[in-house]
Amino acid sequence: MALTATLLLASCSKKAGIEYETTTVEQGNISTTVTATGTIEPVTSVEVGTQVSGIVAKIYVDYNSEVKAGQVIAELDKTNLTSELASQRANLTSVQSSLQYQKANYERQKSLYDKGLISANDYEQARLSYVQAQQQLTTAQQNVKRAETNLGYATITSPINGVVLSKAVEEGQTVAASFSTPTLFTIAQDLTDMRVIADIDEADIGEVKEGQRVTFTVDAFPADVFQGTVTQVRQQATTESNVVTYEVVISAPNADLKLKPGLTANVTIFTLEKNDVLTVASKALRFSPNEALIAEDETIQGTEAKTKLWVREGKTFRAIPVQTGVSNGTMTEITGGIKAGTEVLADMIFGETPDEATGSQQKSNPFMPGPRNNRNQKNNTSAKK
Repeated sequence: MALTATLLLASCSKKAGIEYETTTVEQGNISTTVTATGTIEPVTSVEVGTQVSGIVAKIYVDYNSEVKAGQVIAELDKTNLTSELASQRANLTSVQSSLQYQKANYERQKSLYDKGLISANDYEQARLSYVQAQQQLTTAQQNVKRAETNLGYATITSPINGVVLSKAVEEGQTVAASFSTPTLFTIAQDLTDMRVIADIDEADIGEVKEGQRVTFTVDAFPADVFQGTVTQVRQQATTESNVVTYEVVISAPNADLKLKPGLTANVTIFTLEKNDVLTVASKALRFSPNEALIAEDETIQGTEAKTKLWVREGKTFRAIPVQTGVSNGTMTEITGGIKAGTEVLADMIFGETPDEATGSQQKSNPFMPGPRNNRNQKNNTSAKK
């Protein structure tokens, strides 16, 4: 239950020069944001390399070339690879012939052994040679497949539909694939669908959620504000110079192809948004009239409510209990208790009356001459002595 009281204030001399700042309760938007920087990159990009060493014989694409999945984009010299395949195929033929001989020999020795015409040792030796020939055939077949695969690797194709972002080799250059696959091309799948990888400070990451609206700008187009959405908040932390950050992935539609891979984005993530709600300046909720300073003919009508706004009606200060919602520190949502358009008090501004200001200046200036009457009185006194 609200308790209303009327207080009469004393000493009007304390009210000199007081003015009141007001603000209006009105419909508006409340938002809180987190800012960061990030890098623009394609959603899908593939580094195309080679698993065999050799000399680059032909290159069929260049920077910004549009490619299709399966399209030949480069070829290595195939001389050695073709020779290796021919050698392995010849070895396979030889092994197949050997296997036929060992099979026939094994069948012959088995027949003699069954008749008791040869020893068990001779039979076992024939059987072992036949088994080894079968194993050699398997190995030879695998070597042929490997040689065929390596020859296929010499023809480099695009794994996806996209655009060539980078080219790391030229015709005639030798590439070595001894320990790692060298990167020859980088292909982006779709430059109309980009993303921003933003680094968010550990103090702000708790407020960032998937689905939040994002705006960002790039230095290349300072007048344009691009729109996006938080699509992923990664759990992996990165520490650099004792600063902990987390990567946040933001969608960046790029229908007009203005956004280019590698651009730095200045990101604003809207972690809270409430539109078309009743709002008031947060300082108005902290305001309370000082009964010791207001005029003696003014009154205060107070209330026990913890959250309230103050209005001034003539010479009366009246508190209105209100219910509040979200706040961004500057503005606070009002969910009930007051109507839009109400003018409320926000602050007391203290000043000086003209007399007080003059007296203050005289007291503070030691070089100001004293009153003329006092000097004449002193001179008369000296003359009489």
